Amino acid sequence: MKKITNHTGWIKSLLSFFLLFVPQIFGGIFLLLLGFDLSKMSEGNIDLNMMITLEYSMIFTMGIMLWLFMKFIDKQPLIEIGLETKGRLKEFNYGIILGLLIMAFAYVFLYLIGEIVFKNYNFDLQKIFLSIVLFMGVSIFEEVIFRGYMLKNLLESFNPYVALFISSIFFSLIHGSNPNVTTLGLCNIFLAGFFLGASYIFTKNLWFPIALHFSWNFFQSMFGFKVSGLDSYSIIDFSIPENNLLNGGEFGFESSFLSIIILIIGTFIIWNYFKKNHLEKS
Repeated sequence: MKKITNHTGWIKSLLSFFLLFVPQIFGGIFLLLLGFDLSKMSEGNIDLNMMITLEYSMIFTMGIMLWLFMKFIDKQPLIEIGLETKGRLKEFNYGIILGLLIMAFAYVFLYLIGEIVFKNYNFDLQKIFLSIVLFMGVSIFEEVIFRGYMLKNLLESFNPYVALFISSIFFSLIHGSNPNVTTLGLCNIFLAGFFLGASYIFTKNLWFPIALHFSWNFFQSMFGFKVSGLDSYSIIDFSIPENNLLNGGEFGFESSFLSIIILIIGTFIIWNYFKKNHLEKS
């Protein structure tokens, strides 16, 4: 594992806030110019076309800023942030499969114990495609910022555990204004920072966390769960007899004790898998 040599890494990591908030401001202005109603965002209901427009305008702005940061501050090629694709297809596929298995298990488990009640299903191929586009954009934007830039630079100043802790804290806090947010929900998103960042410690590559982040959000939505409090298109529609800490209530699965257990176990598995691979290649 890389030794700590650069004590300015934590300072460079603070630039992540510019990568996060400047694109959001630009994206909001862009939506207003296009005539979108931004009040819908605060209601927690996702307009797929509006959110896709916002997300990719943010990625465009963030990409330009990131290129400038990497060239003039980090003095590295942009690809060094963790975008090397060679030999990463297997890891990308693992990320997709893992997210699917987790959400399928969560749905079946909660259904069998009566925490959710199936109502109907709605298969809309166009909305499925738009959801794929949206959640891929979300995963790229957040992973590039929090794992690719923030965690990358924190690892230059701190040991992996501290670096993961700090980046996960900030990853959790940016979800603090989401609809129906709960303390348990923010704790789960904090743990998700470890879950998504564990592989990066050993690979310095983003394609596994991008795939896992996408798969977690996309299949969470397809199985009918809210995604961090936001309600989007779902293939499956279910009701919750009573909001509680097992089903997550209005914030969704990410505000449940079941999510905590899965994230802890998942982080342990991912950490040990990539650590073993790293040692074998050393």
